[in-house]
Amino acid sequence: MAPENTTSATTRTESDSMGTVEVASDRYWGAQTERSLHNFDIGRETFVLTRPLIRALGVLKKSAALANAELGELPQDIAKLIAQAGDEVISGGLDSHFPLVVFQTGSGTQSNMNANEVISNRAIELAGGQMGSKTPVHPNDHVNRGQSSNDTFPTAMHIAVVSELAAMYPRVQQLRDTLDAKAKEFDDVVMVGRTHLQDATPIRLGQVISGWVAQIDFALDGIRYADSRARELAIGGTAVGTGLNAHPKFGELTAKKISEETGIEFKQADNLFAALGAHDALVLVSGALRVLADA
Repeated sequence: MAPENTTSATTRTESDSMGTVEVASDRYWGAQTERSLHNFDIGRETFVLTRPLIRALGVLKKSAALANAELGELPQDIAKLIAQAGDEVISGGLDSHFPLVVFQTGSGTQSNMNANEVISNRAIELAGGQMGSKTPVHPNDHVNRGQSSNDTFPTAMHIAVVSELAAMYPRVQQLRDTLDAKAKEFDDVVMVGRTHLQDATPIRLGQVISGWVAQIDFALDGIRYADSRARELAIGGTAVGTGLNAHPKFGELTAKKISEETGIEFKQADNLFAALGAHDALVLVSGALRVLADA
């Protein structure tokens, strides 16, 4: 795990296409992250990116590096360093180095670069190099190879959402099964049914509870379908969906590596233009979760 030294007041010089900027020497992020901190100094206490999304970015960057290495697009030693730094992002060891808020330029560019810079600098440190030098691991040429913010950030969103759904299912299933058991236990208890806030006709308590069980079953059916659509990833589409500057098999192989890393079956979306241009699957997940909340 990376050291978490927060006592240093010194800085180092980081650079990007816009020039140079000073970054605290104990921080792993680089120039673009630092610029975002200054340009979007709002919501620092409430609107920072959360653990599921940071973890998802680590999963994505590690998987992309392994895929690129397998395809001959990245040297094995570079990919190994990226994967090692990516593991630290996945574990939560570098969370304090992801300071950005949800307010930023379109497509999540700064958060994508935040991940690239943190993983690059941590990998450089692991290799015994100098942070900020971009040697031997470059944030764009290596960590972001074959990628664009336009396909990586939607992919990370999907990984985060689907992973959270996987953690939710056992708890909802426990509630459903508990209510189902109570429906059977109280099936012989007769009570007064009510309609329009008045006493109506007799009904068994077990029948009332069985309605709740059916509502949860209905909601879970919808969530599982939405979940299946959210497992289709935009990765490999790069900037506009054409896959320009990525290996033709990069997206498919990266999705496979993500599946291996998470234990959840993901796939590259069949139509990358839709995957980049819309968030229909996440809208579907949101709606399905609202049905469960209303149950």
